[in-house]
Amino acid sequence: MLLCSLALNPALAANLLDLPDLSAMVDYRPKTPLRVFSSEGVLIGEFGQERREFMAIKDIPLIQKQALLAIEDSRFYEHGGVDFKGVARAVIADLTGGLKQGASTITMQVARDFYLTKEKVFSRKLTEVMLAYKIERTLSKDQILELYMNQVYLGQRAYGFSSAARIYFGKPLKELSIAQAAMLAGLPQAPSTVNPVVNPKRAQARQRLVLKRMRDLGNITETQFTQAQKEDLHVRMDGQSYSNHAQYAAEMVRLAMVAQFKDEAYTRGINVTTTLVNAEQDAAYDAVRRNVLAYDQRHGYRGAEAFVDLPANATERLKLIETTLQQHPASDKMLAAVATSVSPQAVHALLANGDELVLSADGLRWAAAALAPKAPAALKLKPGAIIRVQQDAKGRWAITQLPSVGAAFVSLNNQTGAYRALVGGFDFGASQFNHVTQAWRQPGSSIKPFIYSAALEQGYSPATQVNDAPLTLSSAETGGQPWSPQNDDDVYEGTITLRRALAQSKNVAAVRLLRAITPQAAHDFLPRFGLDPAKHPVNYTLALGTGSVTPLQMAGAYSVFANGGFQINPYLIQKVVDTRGVVLFEAKPVPEAQEADRVLDARNAFVTTSLLHEVTVSGTAAASQKLGRSDLAGKTGTSSDAVDGWFAGFAGPVTAVAWMGYDEPQSLGGREFGATLALPIWMDYMGVALKGKPPYPMAQPPGVSQQQGDWVYDEFQGSAAKPAIDLDLLDRLKNLLGTR
Repeated sequence: MLLCSLALNPALAANLLDLPDLSAMVDYRPKTPLRVFSSEGVLIGEFGQERREFMAIKDIPLIQKQALLAIEDSRFYEHGGVDFKGVARAVIADLTGGLKQGASTITMQVARDFYLTKEKVFSRKLTEVMLAYKIERTLSKDQILELYMNQVYLGQRAYGFSSAARIYFGKPLKELSIAQAAMLAGLPQAPSTVNPVVNPKRAQARQRLVLKRMRDLGNITETQFTQAQKEDLHVRMDGQSYSNHAQYAAEMVRLAMVAQFKDEAYTRGINVTTTLVNAEQDAAYDAVRRNVLAYDQRHGYRGAEAFVDLPANATERLKLIETTLQQHPASDKMLAAVATSVSPQAVHALLANGDELVLSADGLRWAAAALAPKAPAALKLKPGAIIRVQQDAKGRWAITQLPSVGAAFVSLNNQTGAYRALVGGFDFGASQFNHVTQAWRQPGSSIKPFIYSAALEQGYSPATQVNDAPLTLSSAETGGQPWSPQNDDDVYEGTITLRRALAQSKNVAAVRLLRAITPQAAHDFLPRFGLDPAKHPVNYTLALGTGSVTPLQMAGAYSVFANGGFQINPYLIQKVVDTRGVVLFEAKPVPEAQEADRVLDARNAFVTTSLLHEVTVSGTAAASQKLGRSDLAGKTGTSSDAVDGWFAGFAGPVTAVAWMGYDEPQSLGGREFGATLALPIWMDYMGVALKGKPPYPMAQPPGVSQQQGDWVYDEFQGSAAKPAIDLDLLDRLKNLLGTR
C-alpha cells in the first residue's frame, strides 16, 4: 500500500525520501577517455579507466534500440517509469529472502546507475522507484534511453553501446548486423562474465534469447531470426577497439595530453587527431616486424623462453599452463604455447585458450638443432618448454621466437615536419622504450653526407679526386695515439672521385676529406641540420659517425637536403578537440619557406642530393632500385663492429629513417650492414608510401653547373676549384699531364 500511495503522489515521495537533484543527468558529462586518431580518423589509441564513446540517440541504429528494449524493457515507451507487476514480485522476493527477481525498467536502471548502490534492500528499491518517476517527469523517453545506452557497462572496460561495438567487433555501431546488435543487447545483465571474450558460450546463449524476443515482438522476421542464429560474429578476442600498430605514437600523444590537462585528460573526452597516415603507419609496422624477424631468423634459434614442470594431473596441468601463458602475452600473431610432447619429428603444444597444436616437418625445421638428441642443455626443447608459434598464410603452425634485437622507423613530411609513420620498437607490450625519440646511437657512415655538404661550401665538388688508400694519422694530428682508419670491406681503389667515395662509403676517403676541410669546420656545420654538436667529437672519428643521434634527429637532418635547405620542426599532433567538439588546439599550417629561414644553400642541397641519389643507383643502397624509381636518395650507415645499422633517405615529400641494433650494444654480426639491416625496412615502407606517385626530381637551382662531368658551384669553376685530395706523386703527375 505504501508503494502505491507514494507512486500516486510523487511530490510526497520526494519529500519523504529526499530524492537527489537530477542535474547530473540533465547536464550529462560522461567520463570519456582520451582517444587518438590517425589523420584520416582511424582510432589508434585509447586511454582511460572507462572506454566510452558518446552517441546521440538520433544516431543510434534502430535495430540496436530494438534489441536492447526487447530483452530489457519492451514496454519502455508505454510505462511511466515503473512496471508494477515486476516491482511487486521483486519486493515480495526481497521480503522473503533476497531480491531473486529483477523487473527493473530502463528508467529504474538509470536511476540506480547514476545515484544508488547495488545493495538489494527494500529502502533502496523504494528510492529507485520514486527516483524513476522523478526522472520520467524531468526527461523525455529518448533522453532517458540515450543516457542508458551511453552509460551502461558492457564488459571489457566498455561503457555504452558505441564503445562496445568497436571493442567487440572493431567497427562503428551503425555497421553491426542484427546478430551482433543482439549480442551487445544481452550484455547488461552480466557484462563481466557473459561477454563473448570471457565466455563465448554463455554470451551466445544470451544472444539467442535476445533474438527470440526480437522475433516474438515483430522486430525481425523468421528468416532474419534464422540467419542471425547462424552468423559468425567475428568477435575481436583481444578486446581492443583499435589496431596496435601505432602504440608508440599514441603513447607520445598521451604524455603530451597529460602534461597539458593532468588527470582530466583521461575523463573529459579529448580527441586527438595526429598527422599519421594510416596506410603508411601499417606499412612501417609491417616492415619493421618482417625485417627484424628476418634478421633474427638469419642468426638462429635461441631456445625456449622459459620452462615449467608439468604436473601429471590433467586438470592441474591445464591450470598451470593457463596461468603460465598469461605471463607470456601474444606479440601480434606470435603466440606463446607450452610444449607437452617433444621429439625431432613432432612437437605437441597447448595455447592459452586450450587448443592443442601439432608442429612437424617445415614447422620445426628452423628449430631442428634444439630437437636433436645431443642438443646443448641451454638450447634443447623438452616438455614444459614455453615456445612461440605462428601461422603462415596457409594456416600451418611453425615455431618462431621473439627477437632480442631492437629497431626503429620514422618518416616525416620533409616540407612540413608532420610525422607520417612512427614505429618505436618491435613490440610496445614488451618494451615501451621509444627508439625513434629516445635511442642515442652512433650513426656510422650515415653522418658522411653532412661532411661532404660542408666540403661543398669550401669549393670541393663531387668530381674532386681523393686517394682511397691506406692511411695512418700521426699522434700530432690525432692529439693522441696514431690512428689508421679502414674501409669496411678492406678494399682500396686508389684515386676515385668524391661521388664514388660516398656511393661506396669509403671510410678512408671520408677521413681524408675531413682532414682537408678540418674537423672543426665540419663540426660547426652540423647545427644547420638540427644535429646537436655536443653529441659529436671534434676529431677525425667524426667522419666515421662516432657521435650520437636519434632516428628522429636523422630524419630531420636529411629533410634539409630533401626540401632544398630548410630545417623542419617535426610535429605529431594536428588537432585536439573535447567531447563537445570544441577545438582546444590546432597546428598552424606551415607557411611557405622563406629565404630568411634558409639554413643551407639551395645549391648545396641539390648537389648533395645528387650524391645521395648515386648511393641508391651504384652504391651501397643499389638494392633500392627494385622500387623502380628515379628520385630515391639516401645513405647507409654501419657503426663500428656493426653495432648499429642505418638507412636514411628520401623521395619527394617523404624522408624516412630505419635503424636496427641491440639495446645493450653488441655486434649485429660480421656480415651485417646498414644495407642488410635497415635498407630493407626503408624499401618496404617506401614501396607503399610512394605507390602510384610520380617521381619528384629536384630542380636545378641557379649558380650551379657542370664541370668535368659533375656539379660545381659557379664561383668554384676552373682555377678556383679545389685540388685533388692526398693523391700520391704519380697520380699528381698524371693529372698535370692530362693522361688520366
